[in-house]
Amino acid sequence: MKSLYKITLVLGLMVTVSSCFNKDKPNYQYFPNMYEAVSAETYASAPVDVFKNGKEGQLPAVGSINRGFEPFEYENTPEGYALAKANLKSPLDSLDRGSDKGKELYEIYCISCHGAAGDGKGKLVEREKFLGVPNYKDRDITEGSIFYVETFGLNAMGSHANQMSAHERWLVADYVLKLKAQ
Repeated sequence: MKSLYKITLVLGLMVTVSSCFNKDKPNYQYFPNMYEAVSAETYASAPVDVFKNGKEGQLPAVGSINRGFEPFEYENTPEGYALAKANLKSPLDSLDRGSDKGKELYEIYCISCHGAAGDGKGKLVEREKFLGVPNYKDRDITEGSIFYVETFGLNAMGSHANQMSAHERWLVADYVLKLKAQ
């Protein structure tokens, strides 16, 4: 008999609790800030009162640069190349100059065209995909001119600034000068 009372009581409570449920009205939220954004959406169509033009997504400030971007003071012109060749010096210290990282990067990015010895006889040149790749020993190059060409590209060679950081390009320039000296 006691179990019948308990079952009836539980069923009564369940009916009472479920009868208050309404699908159109959401439940109570403990911390509404966690569920509903207080800030405006970046590209929302509704105007935002915080900014003059009513847009949340603003253009960057004039003169600002991207995080991690390193400005290069030489222009992508023949005059810029000549200035870089004459004036640009490597910031590498003695520990970086002797490392094998430059050789590793050269073998990844340069060997297919310029060859292992820097003689301009890489696999792509042997297969006649590119012609006229120079031998480093025949060229009057400096570390500044090499870095400039890696940054902007020259003739058929494209820029490698997206593939390598400035430090890595300096390491490759140092290794190219070692190949020229050999």
